[in-house]
Amino acid sequence: MVMVEPTAEERVVHRHHRHSWMTAVPLLTFVVILYVVLAAAGCDFTLTRFSITMPSGGVWLITVGDALLTIALFVLFVEILKSTRTGGSSVVDHALSMIVFVVCIILFLVWDKAATSLFFLIMLTTLIDVIAGFSVTIRAARRDYSVGGDN
Repeated sequence: MVMVEPTAEERVVHRHHRHSWMTAVPLLTFVVILYVVLAAAGCDFTLTRFSITMPSGGVWLITVGDALLTIALFVLFVEILKSTRTGGSSVVDHALSMIVFVVCIILFLVWDKAATSLFFLIMLTTLIDVIAGFSVTIRAARRDYSVGGDN
């Protein structure tokens, strides 16, 4: 009896990753909710929280709005990294990202506390999340499945 080692093509590794429902929820949802809660509570987003003296002698004043926008940009980066995944949860993530963007548009148009430059920029990050998410996912799918004329 002769034993033959399977070739690389015959060795198929099946990896089943169990994702929590949190991986499908767009993280920018939490930034939007944080803005809504702070605005509803009457937070002054232009209030200086702390200042940093720069080596040039200038003083950098950091406001609540600056901090929230910084958080939104970091979360956008994480969302773009999440969009490189392919699979069922990524489709749900993109659909929910679109819903978050639509909710932001509605809030911006109908709620006076959301009619600010800060909320507009947060809404813009949700739009970038939607566009980049679909673009990156399509590109990753083409690469993974060799779709198109790149053969």
